[in-house]
Amino acid sequence: MSDIWQQLSAHRAATEATPLTDYFAKDADRFARYSASAGEMLLDYSKTALDDTARDLLVQLAESVDLKSRIAAMMSGAKINSTENRAVLHTALRAPKDAVIEVDGENVVPGIQKVLAQMGAFATALREGSYQTKTGTAFTDVVNIGIGGSDLGPVMATLALAPYHDGPACHFVSNVDGAHIHDVLAGLNPEATLVVIASKTFTTIETMTNAETAIQWLKGALGEDVSTHLAAVSTALDKTAAMGIPDARVFGFADWVGGRYSMWGPIGLPIMIAVGPESFGEFLAGAAAMDQHFRDAPLMENLPALLGLIGVWHNNICGYGSRAVLPYDQRLSRLPAYLQQLDMESNGKSVARDGSPLPRASGPVVWGEPGTNGQHAFYQLLHQGTQVIPTEFLIAATGHEPELAHQHNLLKANCLAQSEALMLGRSWDEAREIAIARGFDGVDADRMAGHLSFPGNRPSVTLAYPKLTPFVFGQIVALYEHRVFTEGVLWGINSFDQWGVELGKELATRLLPMVEGADASQKDASTRGLLAKLST
Repeated sequence: MSDIWQQLSAHRAATEATPLTDYFAKDADRFARYSASAGEMLLDYSKTALDDTARDLLVQLAESVDLKSRIAAMMSGAKINSTENRAVLHTALRAPKDAVIEVDGENVVPGIQKVLAQMGAFATALREGSYQTKTGTAFTDVVNIGIGGSDLGPVMATLALAPYHDGPACHFVSNVDGAHIHDVLAGLNPEATLVVIASKTFTTIETMTNAETAIQWLKGALGEDVSTHLAAVSTALDKTAAMGIPDARVFGFADWVGGRYSMWGPIGLPIMIAVGPESFGEFLAGAAAMDQHFRDAPLMENLPALLGLIGVWHNNICGYGSRAVLPYDQRLSRLPAYLQQLDMESNGKSVARDGSPLPRASGPVVWGEPGTNGQHAFYQLLHQGTQVIPTEFLIAATGHEPELAHQHNLLKANCLAQSEALMLGRSWDEAREIAIARGFDGVDADRMAGHLSFPGNRPSVTLAYPKLTPFVFGQIVALYEHRVFTEGVLWGINSFDQWGVELGKELATRLLPMVEGADASQKDASTRGLLAKLST
């Protein structure tokens, strides 16, 4: 395998000076040969510096680590999360009802379907008004309290599927900063609000602190018994019962569902409440279709595998340590934040599966904003900055507002123009002509040419799809899940643990008494100084 890495690096060194435009000039069919589809979803990666040799070597790299076998192992229930001795089966949450997926000899699919049915029954009762408030009226609002995977996925999905909302309004609280829950609850009526507490263990400090605040808010309006206004997503039935939540309104999931991969099941309850079980089912079906594509499609035609191979090419071979995700869809505005956790918590590792140090870089920095907002913020750096940052554009052929089709056309034009501009750039001579046309001459025209020129030759990929439906949205999220998995396999890491989040939590627990006035003399000078400055 190390030989393939070396060949990739050598090939990059030999071709690095080749402009992207040359690849198109030499190959009239480049777009067709450097794009792939899954159903009606298209991935165009022709505006990258991959050629046949580089792509072939990357596929060889994937074959050398037996990517296809690793995919099969994950989807069959093998315990590929080695540090926690767990299976990794978020794909089972959206598997067909008749699938057989075993963990420790037990088919887990019937249990998944049972919980989905319970969720559907509860969501339907809530949406239709047959499950009522303590005062006998319909619920108008739902507040989901969680953090990390118990928040980012549902928040993103609920926003993405806004055109399909026909249930109670869903609101989300995650930050332990009191401002967050204060501002969310301030606009709601406690007599018409259901609070969903999402924490697998019911011990997450941020979630439990916010939950207690919400419960006190409910009690202030409804008296001591507020159980009718509570539901939970948790496996800790003893703790949920102690809070007064009946088991019938507690939805659990197994330890083989990681937090950042969990919105396909009970963590997705607020999504189901907002859009209904049918649309939620279409969301699951889209993800299942991408699962099947990932499992079955040849690597050269496999969207998640290709996206992962491109990521490794940019990160490890080209040395681009960051990537921007730029959805040209306002309803996908939380996708970059969701992918920050999905990608960086999964692949932000410096240790291989066997515990040895990694010999090369792993997960890049992932960030982004929706277009066209980003164009008026950070695209300056993308086009003329000193660092090359690969970009990933997402765009639908049509929007949900036919009366505003002219605005969607403008959105598409901007998206396509940005990827074109990143590739083409603008030469110094072209820039000088523009400067002269603007009234500059001589030395001033030369000076302005430097400011008006663009280096170009900056790579991008574009994911295009017909419309952001629940099915397509499920495809998109599953695509990125499997891209993260692909890159993790290529780097030889475990993408499904997150030990790096532990130390800060432990230190915060120890620091809380010191924030409240306990002795901090054993702390470092910086921490002592900051504690003194922040004392109240």
